[in-house]
Amino acid sequence: MLPLAGVRVLDLGAVLMAPYACQWLADFGADVIKIESPAGDTTRYTGPATEPGMAAVYLGINRNKRAIVLDIQEAEGRAVLETLIAGADILVHNIRPQKLAKLDLTPEAVMKRHPGLVYAVLNGFDEAGPYAGQPAYDDIIQGLCGNVDLVERQTGVPRYLPMVNADKTTGIVAAMAIIAAYTSRQKTGVGCAVEVPMFETLVGYNMVEHLYGATFVPPIGGTGYPRPLAKTRGPYRTSDGLISMMPYTDQQWLEFFRQFPEKKLDEDPRFSDIGARTRHITELYQELATVLPERTTAEWLALCGELGIPAGPVLNLDGVLEDPHLSATGFFKELSDPGLGDFRLAGAPVRFNGERADARVPPRLGEHSRAVLKEAGYTDAAIDALVAAGIVREASPSVAATAAE
Repeated sequence: MLPLAGVRVLDLGAVLMAPYACQWLADFGADVIKIESPAGDTTRYTGPATEPGMAAVYLGINRNKRAIVLDIQEAEGRAVLETLIAGADILVHNIRPQKLAKLDLTPEAVMKRHPGLVYAVLNGFDEAGPYAGQPAYDDIIQGLCGNVDLVERQTGVPRYLPMVNADKTTGIVAAMAIIAAYTSRQKTGVGCAVEVPMFETLVGYNMVEHLYGATFVPPIGGTGYPRPLAKTRGPYRTSDGLISMMPYTDQQWLEFFRQFPEKKLDEDPRFSDIGARTRHITELYQELATVLPERTTAEWLALCGELGIPAGPVLNLDGVLEDPHLSATGFFKELSDPGLGDFRLAGAPVRFNGERADARVPPRLGEHSRAVLKEAGYTDAAIDALVAAGIVREASPSVAATAAE
C-alpha cells in the first residue's frame, strides 16, 4: 500500500504548477480529484493529441487522478464544492488572491469552516510583499529569480531555461510542504494553511550555490558559483560524439591527470585541490576539452569506469526514451486506451518498499463527476438536476463508454 492511500485531495489547480504538485500526491497513493471548470484545464489542449481534450501536456501532469466538472463561479457550484471540501483532507489551488474572496475561498474563510483541512495555495509571490497578487507564469519567474542571468553569464545570451522550470520546481516543493502539513494534522488534529510562492521558491533553489560570496555580510565575493558557470564546462567533444565527465575529488583528478604525463597537470598548482580548481575552473575545463577528442566516447567511458570517475554518454530526448536503464526499471509506462490508442507516460521515480505507483490513464473532462458526487451523498436525481442546470458536467456517453472499456 502506498503511504498516502486513503487521503483525499481536491485539486482545484489549473495549467501546470498545482496539477503537477497534485500528481505527486496521487503517485504517493492519494485519491486526487481534479475539479475543472466546464471549459476544462487549458493543458487539455496543449500539444499533440489523438483525442480532443487529452493532449500531451495534460497527460503528463494528471495521471492517477479522477476528474469532476464543477462551475464554482455559480453559488450552487460553490455549495457543491463546500460539500466536497467537508469530505477532503487537502485542498490545493493556484487561484489568484483577488478572486478568492468572490468565491468565498480565502484561506481564513475556508479554514474557519474546516479547521482540520490542509489548505494549500500555490501563487506567484509571497502575500506579505509588494508583488502579492500579481500574475506570474514560468517565464516571468525565470526572469526574476536569476535563471536568465545564469544562462547569460555562461553563454553570453540572456535566455530562459528550455523547460517550465519554475512551475515544476514549485510543484515539487508544494508536494513536500503539503505532506509535511498533513503529517502535522495527523498528530494534532489541527489543519494548516500552506502558502507556496513561485518567486521565493525559485530564488531559494538558485541561491543554494549561487549566493556564494554574498553569503557573508559584507560580501567576500560575488554571486555565482564558478564551476557550473564556467563557459568551458561540458559536455565535451570526443573523437566520435559527446561525453559528460566530472572528476571531482582530488584523487579522481589526480588519476585523470596521470593519463597525460607529458602535460604534468598532476604537478600544476592551479589544480592541486578543490579550492585551487574552483579558482581556475575555466582553465581546468579547457584542459578537459583539449584532451577528450583524442579518444572515442566508449573508450573514455571504459577508462572512467576503471578509474572510478563519474561519466556518462550525452543522450538526446529520443535517446532517453530508449535508455536501457530506464527500460530495465520500467520507468516509462506504456498504456493502451480505446480512445487514446497506445501511449506512454513518464512514471513516478519513487518506490516505497519496492512499490511504485501504477500509472493510470489521466481522466477525461468530467469522467468521474457522478461517482464523486454520489460518494459525497448526492442522489442520482440531485446530480441530474445539477447537470441540467450546467453546474456539473459529465463526460459524454461515448467518452464515458470508452473510458470504461
